[in-house]
Amino acid sequence: MTCTEFLTKLDDLFDGQADAGLLAEVQTHVRKCQHCEVVLDTTRKTISIYRENEVYEFPEDLRERLHAAIMAKCKGRCGN
Repeated sequence: MTCTEFLTKLDDLFDGQADAGLLAEVQTHVRKCQHCEVVLDTTRKTISIYRENEVYEFPEDLRERLHAAIMAKCKGRCGN
């Protein structure tokens, strides 16, 4: 599994649509790829916060910088 494939499967993982084979592939990939492990962990935490109705407001400039940094990192590393 590549990082790009991992990212395309995130919805399936959190929607309960992942079969045992996909779960095994994801577990193997995140053990080898720290970046995707962080994405998975952050996504889990984000969903947890959302479910608990905790709202965190980011200033617009911080949100834009964070988004730009994530996209730059993905373009540089997620093609493997």
